[in-house]
Amino acid sequence: MAMRPNLMQQKQDATEARLAVLGDPPATGWSGSSRQAAQERLVQQGLPDARDEYWRFIRPTGLTEAQAAPAPVFTHSDTSAFDEIDRLRLVFVDGIFDADASDDAAMEGVQIDRLAEVAETDIHWAQGLYGTLEEAGQTPVPRPLAALNTAYASDGVLIHVTGKPSRPISLIYRRDREDSDVILHHVVKVDAGAEVTLMENGPAAARLNTVLEVDIADGARFHHVRAQGRDHQRQAATHLFARLGEKSTFKSFTLTANGKLTRNECVIELTGDDATAHVAGACVGDGDFVHDDTVFITHDALNCESRQVFKKVLRNGATGVFQGKILVKEGAQKTDGYQISQSLLLDGDSQFLAKPELEIYADDVACSHGSTSGAIDEDALFYLRSRGVPEESATNLLTLAFLAEAVSEIEDETLAADVLKRVESWLERHRS
Repeated sequence: MAMRPNLMQQKQDATEARLAVLGDPPATGWSGSSRQAAQERLVQQGLPDARDEYWRFIRPTGLTEAQAAPAPVFTHSDTSAFDEIDRLRLVFVDGIFDADASDDAAMEGVQIDRLAEVAETDIHWAQGLYGTLEEAGQTPVPRPLAALNTAYASDGVLIHVTGKPSRPISLIYRRDREDSDVILHHVVKVDAGAEVTLMENGPAAARLNTVLEVDIADGARFHHVRAQGRDHQRQAATHLFARLGEKSTFKSFTLTANGKLTRNECVIELTGDDATAHVAGACVGDGDFVHDDTVFITHDALNCESRQVFKKVLRNGATGVFQGKILVKEGAQKTDGYQISQSLLLDGDSQFLAKPELEIYADDVACSHGSTSGAIDEDALFYLRSRGVPEESATNLLTLAFLAEAVSEIEDETLAADVLKRVESWLERHRS
């Protein structure tokens, strides 16, 4: 269907206004050609509009405006996520790397570079990956905010995993400024047989745009655990692109709390036989809160497994969105694809909008999807109250039980326990 002329003009105007602020993308060094190509993709597509098919549930204005809307810096006495985990810390403050707050990046089994430090060089191992998975992920659904990121990212980390590092790598995002507008691009290459855990947490910016490209070779394993929260007025668009080789494993989990507008996109392609990809999320929202998980998983090999597990707890007018698709290409026999999205609405003012999809071109597959939305189980609530549990405590217990399936997708039990602790703390602070 052709785009209406007035919509085309509005998208073009918005794109020109955004690019006028950003200027020209860096055109030197090994990433220059990828950046230029990404800018061309962005100009051709135009920034997203609420009338676009995959943006029709939310208004992306806050993510596309020429200038980021200021957001008060949120402070709280609670410790940050993962603080009790032994990890290699890499800290960014308002999108700028903070060497003093970060650990020495040297660690056996991994090479870590900063995009800003090596971008001007002529040769780097990331040259064949930077922007490559993002570009592939633009078909069949345009992702203009990801193209903008590839073109204009100011910094990020480039991680080449050659073995099994002894500690997880932790990207910590802090912010000091109310008007911070941050674009970060990360690339991870996991060699055959290698394994790594990547963690992300922190408020980052008033407006944040991130891309994480992950290339997982045969027999390799990649674990990703992310906590988004603390800032009430944060607006963020995150993009995760992954490509899986034979017998490789990809697992990603995201916990989201607070925030005015959050859009998490995940695009995964299983290209090697017997690969496994799990992506999960737990979301708790209160009040003026919009959270969107958009997932696209492509099966293009034999005997592969994918799981999408998303749970959202919403109240006081919060909005949750899930758009998930499983595409099984011709010849991708023995595919096992599972997708579930559920919401727990704690009042009558909140809403959950879901668009689950299956598109299958193979005949020997087991694919399923389901989506439900409902209130607290009154029988379970009555049972707990009859045993002397106060109503608010009982509601919190049932909420934690509801989110448990998503949290159980985290393979590391210590990390899973930390995530549940974060959720419990949030529920305690937001008691009615």
